[in-house]
Amino acid sequence: MLINRVREYRVVRDITQRELAAAVLITRQSLIAIEKQKFNPSLELALRLCKFFDCKVEDLFELVDVEEDK
Repeated sequence: MLINRVREYRVVRDITQRELAAAVLITRQSLIAIEKQKFNPSLELALRLCKFFDCKVEDLFELVDVEEDK
């Protein structure tokens, strides 16, 4: 499972969803889905987000192992 810290980065920097969405060329609705962990961004979008926040991919995104039911 891929989790992200987009909302945390945005809130700490006091940026609105509308401002961030415009800066990375997506809709606010797409950003909401990403922040709610309902949608995983493409590699290109993930890199645009990292560039915007001036951080590494692993700072903003994390792959978490989920145990499968046996």
